[in-house]
Amino acid sequence: MDQEGVTRFDLRFRPGAAPPPSWIEALNAWRTRLHRLRLIGQDPGRYGGIGFGNVSCRVPAGAHGLFLVSGTQTGRLPVLGAEHYSLVARADIAANRLEAEGPVAPSSESLTHAMLYALDPHIGCVLHVHSPEIWRAAGRLGLPTTPADAAYGTPAMAEAVARLHQSGRLRDGLFVMAGHEDGVVAFGDSIEAAGRVLVSILERAKTLPLS
Repeated sequence: MDQEGVTRFDLRFRPGAAPPPSWIEALNAWRTRLHRLRLIGQDPGRYGGIGFGNVSCRVPAGAHGLFLVSGTQTGRLPVLGAEHYSLVARADIAANRLEAEGPVAPSSESLTHAMLYALDPHIGCVLHVHSPEIWRAAGRLGLPTTPADAAYGTPAMAEAVARLHQSGRLRDGLFVMAGHEDGVVAFGDSIEAAGRVLVSILERAKTLPLS
């Protein structure tokens, strides 16, 4: 199982201003909800005490850059401000490279976010959380899953996501990362849609008997 919280891509980061608060208002509301559900956070008893979970959304039409993503190691914070978000300006997945700017460096999982946005122009939001309930129930729920040897934040993970997308298995907007303990990614054409998918699957997982 891979180590949480380590950036595995070539990051070209330039310090800059925070995004306008209006750009992250809806995303941040869902991020706060996911933190309350313990799908995002930081816990001494989980993953070596490293923060986990991140969220992103596309920038508004016509704006500079590709997407906004919560900053690295912000999981411990119950509520984020605009100063906790980074703008990913460019992504070269084949070269394992991201260019970002803002008050904080982007999440270590940003390469997977970038792949999803590149795969489908209709995807408007990506939520990466950690749910033991969904992760352990993936087989019983028939959820699409990336290979156990695909580490998070790498071209291998991005390629695995692309294969799932090409197979048509990502129509429901959620997949599980077999090689990233408790890692789950939900996405949708809107922030609300991605959040609803995630909460719905979590509720289903919680109704299953312990295996």
